[in-house]
Parts: sequence; C-alpha cells; structure tokens
Amino acid sequence: MSQAIVTETPWYRSLNRAQWNTLLASNLGWLFDGYETYALIISVGVALRQLLDPSQYGQIPAYAGTVIAVTLLGWGIGGLIGGVVADYIGRKRTMMLAILAYSIMTGLSAFAWDWTSFAVLRFLVGVAIGSEWVTGASIMSEMWPDRARGRGVGLMQCGLGIGFFLASFVWLFINPLGPGAWRYMFLLGILPALLTLWVRRAIPESEPWQRVDAQRRAALERKRSGAALGAQDRALARFTVADLFADPEIRRRTILAFLMSLATTFAFWGISTWIPPYVASVATAAGLPGQQWASYAGMAYNGASIIGYAGFGFLADAYGRKPVTLFYVAMAFIMVPISFLWAHDLGILLVCAGLLGVFVSGQYTWMSAWLPELFPTRVRATGAGFVFNMPRLIAWIGPLIAGTLIANFGSFGRAAMAISLIYILSLVCAPFLPETKGKPLPA
Repeated sequence: MSQAIVTETPWYRSLNRAQWNTLLASNLGWLFDGYETYALIISVGVALRQLLDPSQYGQIPAYAGTVIAVTLLGWGIGGLIGGVVADYIGRKRTMMLAILAYSIMTGLSAFAWDWTSFAVLRFLVGVAIGSEWVTGASIMSEMWPDRARGRGVGLMQCGLGIGFFLASFVWLFINPLGPGAWRYMFLLGILPALLTLWVRRAIPESEPWQRVDAQRRAALERKRSGAALGAQDRALARFTVADLFADPEIRRRTILAFLMSLATTFAFWGISTWIPPYVASVATAAGLPGQQWASYAGMAYNGASIIGYAGFGFLADAYGRKPVTLFYVAMAFIMVPISFLWAHDLGILLVCAGLLGVFVSGQYTWMSAWLPELFPTRVRATGAGFVFNMPRLIAWIGPLIAGTLIANFGSFGRAAMAISLIYILSLVCAPFLPETKGKPLPA
C-alpha cells in the first residue's frame, strides 16, 4: 500500500528541502563551470589577438586549439584527483574546495601577459574545475530517490548549458569594450567563490558516503591491527583507483563506460568548439558581423543544450538509460554532416546549432544518470570521476587536431566529420552495460 502511494505521488512532491538544495548547489557549481569554460571558447580569438604578435594572427586557430586543449587536459587531471578525494573526505567538502579553487584561478586568467602564460593559467583552471562534476553527480545520485534520479541529474546537468548560454549572452555586452574585453569575462568568474558560503550551510553530507566512510575507517583500523580481513574489508582498505580494477565486473563496467565517455568527450570538444567560429566565417563571407553571429550561434547551441540535458534525464527515467543514450549519440552523429557540410544559410545554421546543442552537448547527461548507478558507494566518485575525466587526457587533442586542420586546410566541415566518427565507439559499447533505470544504487 505504501509503495502504491509513493508511486502515485508526483516525483517533485516526494523531495525534501535538503534534496532540492543539493540540486541547486550542484546545478550552480556546474553553471559557473560552464560559464568560465564557454567564456574561453567564445573569447579566445579576441584574447589571442592581444596576446600574440600580429605576424602570428594567421595561426590563431591553432593557438586557440592549444589553449582549449590544455584547459581540457587540466580538467582531466583535476577530475581524476577530485573523484578520489570525494571518496575519502566527502562529497560536500570536495565540492566547496573545487568551487573556491576554480573561482580564484579563473580570476587570475584575466591577468595573462602572453599566450604562454594564458595557456598555463587555463591549465590550472582546468585542474581546479575538474572535480566539480563528479562531486555533484555523486551527491545528487546518493540523495535523490531511485525513481527521480535521472530527472535530478538531468536538471543538475542543465547548469552547464545555462553557464554556456550566460557566457554567450554576457559576451554580447562585454565584447564591444575593446581588445581587453576578454579579461572582464574572466574577472567575473571570481563570483562563484561566494557560493561556498551558502553550500556550507544549506546542504548535508551524503548519508551513504558517511556510512561507507565509517566502514572504511573500521576496515583500515583492523588492517593496521593485523586482524584477518574479509572480502568486503579488503575492498574497503584498497586504494579506490586500484579497487576499480580488482573486481572483474566493476573493471568491465569501467572499461566500457570509459570508451563511451571518450567518444562523447572527444566529439564534444572537437565539434562544439568550432560552431561559433564556423558560423562567424559564414556570416563574414556574407558581409555580416562575424562576432555577432558567433554569439547568436553560441546562444542557439547552449540554449538548446539545456533542453537536451534536462530532456535526457526525464527520458532516461521513462525509457531507460541505455536506449536514450543510443538515441542521443545516433542523432549527434547524423547532425554533424547536416550542419557542417550541407547547411549554408545562416538561419538554417542557427537551427542546426540548436540541434547540435541538444544531442552533442545534451548527451553528457548519460554520464550523470548512468555512471553513479554502475559503481558501489566506496568507489562511486572515483569510478565516475575516472570515466568522466580520464578521456580528457586523450580528448584534449580534439581541439588541437581540429584547430590545426582548420588552420592548414581551411575546412571546418572535414575536421568535424572526421572527429564525429568516434561516436561509433559509443554505439558499439553501450549495449553491453546493464540497464539501471529505477534500481537502488549499488551499496
């Protein structure tokens, strides 16, 4: 009877204040990550025109690809570290440290004096923001009910798209301020530090993590005392990264999910990075203001990606993680040639940018919805962080390759098409992961 009542109650009425606050905190943290990341994408060309010698302007796409790539590399390294830290010191504390660190490093990026210092500072920003996603996804999954978990993480993931959209909107007003306008974009990135004051008061620590943390401490104490350890205690006493590969089933899930994450991440950074400059180039060729149309394209892409993020979560709770993931990946694969090879009218290009936002960017929600449900609590953040961030140590070359191709061959379309072929990897691997819709998290 009680189960029937729970089922009939609308999902949003079954949530308490702490659960809503956790969603808000996770969403805002991801929003500010999105803002500062897209602030780089949309302003990097302007920044490099101030930081490079005029004789190097012809290679700006290659330099831009390098700066974006090293940011992604730092993100991957920071995310791997952050996942481990969140499993040992807690989700809430790690989230606060991540927000504070990337706020400071983003502000410092505004004071770069040449392209090398800019690249180094962006790498440090990447390291700082890397752990934000994994802490948010882990605490959301552990605090929200099973039947609404997909919706919750989908709404959390919206923060990235909102941040991207916000950066595009702010750039419309800051761009006219002159050659140093990009510096103002990054100075605004200091503001998220204030969020840590609210997070400290408003959200609790995850109860599943607290329970496993107590068990881990007890297991480590027994190990130090020389007592015989059972299988569960041995798992708790292992370093979390080693534990991912000690159990055959966890190892299998880690490898399959890693390959899918690599496809999503490599394609996203190798395709979406070049949507604004591609639309700008088409607009310039038509005698229209390129930077203005780049902003329009960015807003279309990122506004639609918000729908893609949230829509994925709701669809995943209705139809399952696996079929919705396959649908999003297939649609992204189809939209790349339509957008970069066959669409030439600016109005149609803006529609294509929106559809790319829904499927290229929106498919990231598969990791928020599915990954935490694949790993037990003792390694949940480590596993999700490894799968989400390890591909960045490979995918960071996506913008570098695309930038080099564009600089040398002048072809956005061919670069995007070549990079999109990696989606085949996701289509092959996804069927071999278990469906987890509506199931309790692994203990």
